[in-house]
Amino acid sequence: MKTLDLNEILNSHPYPGRGIVLGRSADDKKAVIVYFIMGRSENSRNRIFEATEDGIRTKAFDESKMTDPSLIIYHPVRALEDGTVIVTNGDQTDTIRDHILDGHCYRHALNTREFEPDGPNYTPRISGVLKPDYTYNLSILKSLDGDPSCCCRYYYEYDNPKAGVGHFIHTYQENAEPLPSFEGEPRRVAITAPSAQALAQEVWANLNEDNKVSLFVQYIDLASGGKDTVILNKHQ
Repeated sequence: MKTLDLNEILNSHPYPGRGIVLGRSADDKKAVIVYFIMGRSENSRNRIFEATEDGIRTKAFDESKMTDPSLIIYHPVRALEDGTVIVTNGDQTDTIRDHILDGHCYRHALNTREFEPDGPNYTPRISGVLKPDYTYNLSILKSLDGDPSCCCRYYYEYDNPKAGVGHFIHTYQENAEPLPSFEGEPRRVAITAPSAQALAQEVWANLNEDNKVSLFVQYIDLASGGKDTVILNKHQ
């Protein structure tokens, strides 16, 4: 599989929706997490990321303009005490956390969930799990070509991350009506930025100016567990 340029992918795609990248820094010393959200409606765009004790949550920027919080207010990132980090585009973050704490795995958790009930788009649920040994998993739950009677569950597991390589999955294949779900395997992308700040600036600059909403980037030191975190919000 060819290693792609993440910035080129984002720059050429006006609305990938919500996206997750998990991978390893070029110096092979840090685990890398990227999560971004975009929006086309006023309700979706009226959000920010806010830091929490265990990660981040989405929050209305202007509470008076929030019309329906059901699918847009959630905890995208939660870290567990054992070092596991869960990142998703919905409240399945909590489903995965609860199942792991009960002794199960992320697959067990996601087998209880499906795509979002927002027809005709039926937005996929994308999820990532960075494990304590810094290997990682990605998954997507999506409808069968827009047919809500069938949920397709795909799981991708990376047990030997490579320096300077990440895997990128997002919700929408293209900006169309209705929005088609992501297709194929997560894209293998190069990670060359030396820091969370540098990667955040690259990603933010290449997300569509009209549709981008918020971005989270984190570098985790493999030796110490120390975290370098950047949060960018359009409404700040």
